[in-house]
Amino acid sequence: MILGIDASNLRGGGGVTHLAELLAAADPVGAGFSRVIVWSGGVTLDRVADKPWLDKRSDPWLDRSLPWRSWWQSRRLSQQARSAECDLLFIPGGSYAGDFRPVVTMSQNLLPFEWRELKRFGLSWMSLKLGLLRLIQGVSFKRSDGLIFLTQYAAQKVKSAMRGTRAMTVVIAHGIAPRFFHPVRKQLGLEEFSARRPFRVLYVSIIDLYKHQDSVTEAVGLLRKEGVPISLDLVGPAYGPALEKLQQAMKQANRAGEVVRYHGPVAQAHLHEWYAEADAFVFASSCENLPIILLEGMAAGLPIACSDRGPMPEVLGDAGVYFNPESVDSIAAALRKLVTDRGLRSYLAQEASRRAASFSWDACAGQTFAFLAQIAQRKLPSAMAGRLIAP
Repeated sequence: MILGIDASNLRGGGGVTHLAELLAAADPVGAGFSRVIVWSGGVTLDRVADKPWLDKRSDPWLDRSLPWRSWWQSRRLSQQARSAECDLLFIPGGSYAGDFRPVVTMSQNLLPFEWRELKRFGLSWMSLKLGLLRLIQGVSFKRSDGLIFLTQYAAQKVKSAMRGTRAMTVVIAHGIAPRFFHPVRKQLGLEEFSARRPFRVLYVSIIDLYKHQDSVTEAVGLLRKEGVPISLDLVGPAYGPALEKLQQAMKQANRAGEVVRYHGPVAQAHLHEWYAEADAFVFASSCENLPIILLEGMAAGLPIACSDRGPMPEVLGDAGVYFNPESVDSIAAALRKLVTDRGLRSYLAQEASRRAASFSWDACAGQTFAFLAQIAQRKLPSAMAGRLIAP
């Protein structure tokens, strides 16, 4: 069998990381695929390692902006997949408007399917973009032959929003790159921290309205006023309106010194170094599909204070202190508990590290290709007939 992968709309972030790690760990021949063809832009294909069974294909349209890439996907991809005699087309980006069958899609962005989170953006271009994505992906998921979710929570939310799908569905979690794993460190007592050597909390994520970095900043500021020796480092790119809210919160928190620091985006290749320098990790998002950043904090062996929303309890289990991400007092209480309870920190760090070990790219690749092969084999007779009668 031959597998086609449409990565035309994967340009960066978690989507490209998933594609690169999935194919690096994959054994498609063992799953029944003699060849895998990937269509994408040159930058994305450069991130994917060469393999004997891998055919990386680009097109001038795929190095252009989103409208041109979408046109290529809807008008040319199906024809190219048929010409390559593909038995299955995999769409990890989730959106597909072509007529090739069978197709497996993947749900990687839950934000368009959570109305409560969409409302945070008000009347804005982002709201329109997310609304369109909800419509496009909803149609794509309903028409798919197979659909991959990353968590049970996401599966329930998206299925409810779609009101049903004909697709065979499965939950397959992503993995964690080995460089993020770090031995659990010995926890220091409260007396070993001070204003000059504070308890360093790290938050890695895009600065966005549903990530609540401004509320975390306010919570850290409150704790410093109480005399708790704590600091906060924020790492990640920024959405403009959310960055404005964060900067206002930082002005208040930093009146007595540099308590909160925003470092901007950090290259993925160096991100693990930030986890290695932190004393604890905080994750305050209220909307996630599978929180990869939370997994990275777990792999780093850090004690974690975490949002109680979405799939976070499903992923972190009892390896964290939970809080309401929309309550400054709740966030402050969770962080206070981490700073002051050395024994609790030690237990949480050990448990987080243990849970993180179950998230591997080898497991993700094995389960993904087994599912793709299952869909392809179920549809093989009709797919062959489709190729014979295609114009």
